[in-house]
Amino acid sequence: MSLATSILSLLLAIFIAIPSAWVMSQVRLPLQKLIDTFLDLPMVLPPLVTGLSLLLLFNSQGILSQFIPIISQWIFSPLGIIVAQTYIASSIMLRNARGTFSSLDSGYRLAAYNLGLSPLQTLLKIELPMCWKPLLCGAILAWSRAIGEFGATLMLAGATRFKTETLPMAVYLNIASGDFEIAVGASLWLLFIAACLLLVLRTLNRNI
Repeated sequence: MSLATSILSLLLAIFIAIPSAWVMSQVRLPLQKLIDTFLDLPMVLPPLVTGLSLLLLFNSQGILSQFIPIISQWIFSPLGIIVAQTYIASSIMLRNARGTFSSLDSGYRLAAYNLGLSPLQTLLKIELPMCWKPLLCGAILAWSRAIGEFGATLMLAGATRFKTETLPMAVYLNIASGDFEIAVGASLWLLFIAACLLLVLRTLNRNI
């Protein structure tokens, strides 16, 4: 389950973060510092607090549920896992993408506009091809954070065997039940995935 939910969460995070970061790198938004602080919160808050915040938003009495009642059904289900992982991964991906786009020489953008390219064409044909390696590094970091997410997932999706049992949740459940061998096995899988991702990151960083 971890692989499926984390990949889907990463795709959602990319879809959310890259367009948002691109706009934020070009436009000075009102209350920019307040927005930056809010977007950085998932990276500094304890995961359990992040999960509790999401739970308050998505439960049947939450703010979001008042407008979209069906989302209250996502709690304590695999969809809750995806929401928690996407929220955490989006924060990392957004920060990475925004820094990447902001560091790009604005001359490329102006030249593209002068040649008649629209902002969307400039993003797709000029900026993304130039920035794909740093963005890929950000995506790998976001995915590693999503696949290892525990605290927010526990609060929003719960810990139910075979229903919301991601790899970190499997470690937790099996330690709680005394099945230490299975817990160690799940931990080794997480260690293996982390080592592979770090190896890929180091390889990419050498070539940037």
